Amino acid sequence: MAEASLKSAPIRVLVAKPGLDGHDRGAKVVARALRDAGMEVIYTGLHQTPEMIVQSALQEDVQAIGMSILSGAHMVLFPEVLNLLKEKNADDIIVFGGGIIPKDDVTKLTDAGVKKIFLPGAATTEIVSWVRENVVPRD
Repeated sequence: MAEASLKSAPIRVLVAKPGLDGHDRGAKVVARALRDAGMEVIYTGLHQTPEMIVQSALQEDVQAIGMSILSGAHMVLFPEVLNLLKEKNADDIIVFGGGIIPKDDVTKLTDAGVKKIFLPGAATTEIVSWVRENVVPRD
């Protein structure tokens, strides 16, 4: 019985689809892979604003936000989410993402505070492993 209480809570991840892009198959595949790996996943659905994403992350008490961006607005949307998290004193929430992002912009985004960008073709096993190694669940 005591062993059960020693287990930490599962990692909670918000998977978000910001902006006007209507293609969410990749986000749903990643959300399912994280869920199948034992994480608690909240999927926000399409057309989320940075404000909506941060509000949901705070309400759901997540440790990470994974954003899928295919629209080309990554240089606006990722930094805005990071800024809002900082304003809310929640910059301990890890932000990662993927999508159609030029390699030159990957460096700019990681320099700005995005912890990891997965490019097209990334295996779900790679994403799950990265989250497990880089996101600490809350007790």
